[in-house]
Amino acid sequence: MSSSRLFSRVLDVASTGKFPRLQKWVWRRIYNLLSLSWRDQDWRFMNYGFVPAGPAFPLSAEDEAERAFIGLYQQAVEGLPIAGKRVLEIGSGRGGGSRYIARYHAPASIVGLDYSPDTVRRARRINKDTPSLTFETGDAENLPFADGSFDIVVNIESSHCYGDVPAFAREVSRVLAPGGWFTFADMRSKNQLTALSGQLGAPGLDLVEDRNISKGVVAALNAAEARKRERIGKSRLLKHFMTEFSGSKGSALYKGLSRGDVIYVARRYRKMD
Repeated sequence: MSSSRLFSRVLDVASTGKFPRLQKWVWRRIYNLLSLSWRDQDWRFMNYGFVPAGPAFPLSAEDEAERAFIGLYQQAVEGLPIAGKRVLEIGSGRGGGSRYIARYHAPASIVGLDYSPDTVRRARRINKDTPSLTFETGDAENLPFADGSFDIVVNIESSHCYGDVPAFAREVSRVLAPGGWFTFADMRSKNQLTALSGQLGAPGLDLVEDRNISKGVVAALNAAEARKRERIGKSRLLKHFMTEFSGSKGSALYKGLSRGDVIYVARRYRKMD
């Protein structure tokens, strides 16, 4: 069986929502495996990225190499009142996105939460240079925080791993303070978009903005292609799987996003006062 067909079968099990507990189990194992095998200390991002069509946003020289990946976070938080606020990222991975928000948008504090203990330990180690940033292990469907603990909740390319997206949305609404913002970005097959709207429509959350950002994500995949190929080549055991998982050219995901069979959505919700 080709790596593309194998990866597609994994996604069929992990993304349809027919077997939520199995879905959650599969994705947790995949991300734990990736965290352990992808050991580059400067690789802080695990998202597919976003390149905007307009002018480039400012970055320091040290962060320029990560521009394509940071772009997915920049579009998520651009224009939001983050300065001096309490921020939570759910599904923070290696912590690059939370680090970017902490260093460029001046929140009072930011907590990165991830389901994988191994990934949290690595995030703490490679982002220890950012004092306003902390990382915790926890479940997106049962957040370990009090009601109204945060002003901004960020969720980037993580929800497709969850077994119960409506429970996740209810938890987001619960931990948001009145007037707070929930900014969301993730991919779904075209026939899952209607279901996603219902799943994220938790009581108290009002949809403010809904965008299809697939073209910008494909542009980011193209921009990062050479760098990904170089690093994937170092992993002999997972080379074929990583080619599919990373969205490299020719992969099932790359083709799906390019054809419009897979849609990358970006949404913002406001917690009612």
